[in-house]
Amino acid sequence: MKRFAEQGYHQTKISDIVVEAGVAQGTFYWHFKSKEALALEIIATGREQLLSAIGQGYRRDAGTLADMVKASEALFVRLFDFALENRYLMGLLLIGSGVDEPVRQSIRETRAAMELAFRRNMERAIELNMLPAELDVELRAALLMSMIEGVITRWLFGSEGTYDHITQITAKRLAAEAANFEFYGLLGQS
Repeated sequence: MKRFAEQGYHQTKISDIVVEAGVAQGTFYWHFKSKEALALEIIATGREQLLSAIGQGYRRDAGTLADMVKASEALFVRLFDFALENRYLMGLLLIGSGVDEPVRQSIRETRAAMELAFRRNMERAIELNMLPAELDVELRAALLMSMIEGVITRWLFGSEGTYDHITQITAKRLAAEAANFEFYGLLGQS
């Protein structure tokens, strides 16, 4: 992943990958048919871990608004910690330029699966009467996913041309702010 992130997908050669991994080229081909197969495997593994983090936010029991904020904060901490520990994967998922179509498709599927997982969490909260039944879940999930993608991108990779203090914020603080914004919007809640 690091090579893909630093050199770009197309500029990374199998020989670069095996040297960094400390394995023979034959060993690589024993496990992976191609560079594309490696990228797809990495994305699939990352997808499982991301969906697991989001799925832990699925409610079993009803709770108060404070419970929902706390649960969202815990979910975001897991998500942001994962993003920080898997920076190169997140770069591929969120920035992912210069990759072949099968890899782009896998990235799209991963992002769609994440949004669907957020949507399921919201639908469950509606079932438990924790969110209003008339909530446009599809729109809210898209808004939440867009916020998370944007925040992670700026947090891990900054913004070109401007000083971006977001890169200095801890995962825990970022999660608290994101959960607060999710439920209280711009007015916030102290």
